Amino acid sequence: MTQAPQELLDLDRLKATPVADVPFPFLIVPNFIRTAAKPRIAADFPEVTKAGSFPLPSLDYGPAFDALIDSLTSPEMTRIVEEKFGIDLAGRPTMATVRGRCEARDGHIHTDSKTKLITLLLYMNDHADADIGRLRILRSSTDLNDMAAEVPADEGTLLLFLNGPNAWHGFEPFSGPRRVIQVNWVTDESVVRREQARHRLSAFFKRLVSKSARHAAAY
Repeated sequence: MTQAPQELLDLDRLKATPVADVPFPFLIVPNFIRTAAKPRIAADFPEVTKAGSFPLPSLDYGPAFDALIDSLTSPEMTRIVEEKFGIDLAGRPTMATVRGRCEARDGHIHTDSKTKLITLLLYMNDHADADIGRLRILRSSTDLNDMAAEVPADEGTLLLFLNGPNAWHGFEPFSGPRRVIQVNWVTDESVVRREQARHRLSAFFKRLVSKSARHAAAY
């Protein structure tokens, strides 16, 4: 049975959280996932053992996680995001990806592509995994320590920001578990198709390389 977004998410907490304007519009909401829902969502989270972000069609996950994605991409959630950031998202599709692990090559300072209008990150880590490699909201493209905020990666922490040419963010490189869901409101449906195709191609070559390595190790 479909669940209303407010059953899983604390939408009132989101509505009450002000948007910071400097260095670019963003907000952070701890405990955005309701406490009672966290164990079910964590149990149904897709098993992602490799570094990188993976589109939902390439993953297996349970009904509680599926309900969470439905809530994050719901019309009600979209309306709140529109009001918070003063942006019209009518006709703008959403695209969701999942990360389960980081490697040392990750974390470099960057902005998101121009096709991404709004970025949502929802962290799903227990406390032991949440203290290192926290995402930083940055004032420039050159200094990882010149930060306006650091985002806790604890289970249920939400980050939302308006993408733009100065929306710099990054984190100190580390290798280890990092469960995070990313949802983007994007310019048009072609972005979703292109990104899904790119991820499928990348996954194919990763499997091919892994298979070749196993075959070589057998001789």
